Amino acid sequence: MSAPLDPQTRAELIRAAFAARRFAYVPYSRFKVGAALLADDGRVFTGCNIENASYTPTNCAERTALFKAVSEGARRFTAIAIVGSYEGRVNELVTGPCGVCRQALYEFGGPSLAVVMAKSEDDYIQTTLGELLPYAFGPANLEDAPAQ
Repeated sequence: MSAPLDPQTRAELIRAAFAARRFAYVPYSRFKVGAALLADDGRVFTGCNIENASYTPTNCAERTALFKAVSEGARRFTAIAIVGSYEGRVNELVTGPCGVCRQALYEFGGPSLAVVMAKSEDDYIQTTLGELLPYAFGPANLEDAPAQ
């Protein structure tokens, strides 16, 4: 289990996720998602979802933040905050990471990554990636892989 996020850090991540959500490109679903990913060195990387008319190239907010972070040298993460709602609506439900995002985050955050799914700064669910993705496949599964 991850160390609990202090309230100030959690609130900052939620605010950053809401700010990132403003940039979402969602002409098809109109469902905007923002994410803020906290690296172990204290840097915060944000992302929004970016849709595409052919759908499969669409990228989720969590992976946008993750790929930005990795492309800038960050490799370990301690927490992510995620917010989502339809354009012009108030969050009624929390938005959790999809299965693909859970797997991508597991590569760099492992089971202890804190996941904050928020409707607001004061209304959220906090869990761990391990709880969202039990029995995950990760780098440790390949440690004894035979050489090809």
